[in-house]
Amino acid sequence: MNPSSINSLLLFLMLLFVASKAGFLQHKQDILVYNDLQAGTDLTLHCKSKDDDLGIHVLTYQGNPFEFKFRPHFFGRTLFYCSMEWNGVVHRFDIYDYKRDFDKCERCLWNIKATGPCMLNYSTSKYDICYPWKTTA
Repeated sequence: MNPSSINSLLLFLMLLFVASKAGFLQHKQDILVYNDLQAGTDLTLHCKSKDDDLGIHVLTYQGNPFEFKFRPHFFGRTLFYCSMEWNGVVHRFDIYDYKRDFDKCERCLWNIKATGPCMLNYSTSKYDICYPWKTTA
């Protein structure tokens, strides 16, 4: 490769990196989490990623959701995980996993049930994409 081609390639890679860090190449994700446990049961939610702690939130049964927005990392490494507590029991779940969720939704709606979290399936308009709670090793 001649020096001009190398410089052009380096410039392109640098622009690609800057664009990915700024989030220009990924659509924005919107995550909403609802408490669907049972009447009178509050859900205490604490979500984090490697870089962000979203704080502790208490959701009332079928009340307002907890919502957060972000742009996924260009290389597909975005992961947000949550601890969810009610009635003195703590459960864990990856509320956003790029590999699992990126192609499923831009606005990911979750109903938290005692049996596990269920995501809205836009094809059926039902919360029928359900997962078990994450087990700790």
